[in-house]
Amino acid sequence: MTEEKIARINELYHKSQAEGLTEEEKKEQKLLREEYLAAIRGNLRAQLNQIDIIDKDGKIENLGEKFGNGAGGNYS
Repeated sequence: MTEEKIARINELYHKSQAEGLTEEEKKEQKLLREEYLAAIRGNLRAQLNQIDIIDKDGKIENLGEKFGNGAGGNYS
């Protein structure tokens, strides 16, 4: 996600608080927020995929390998 898109998200938020948004701006805001959340989730998955844990028996397991290595991996 680029700095320009993040700035646009913030701009739309402030405009919505001050005067409201048009329907087009509401759609743009929704799409930008969805893109932002997808980027955050992707970054978090990438970080979790790099974490190794040590089991009680001393075996080292990688979270990415244990839970599906990213795309739709379930970390719960």
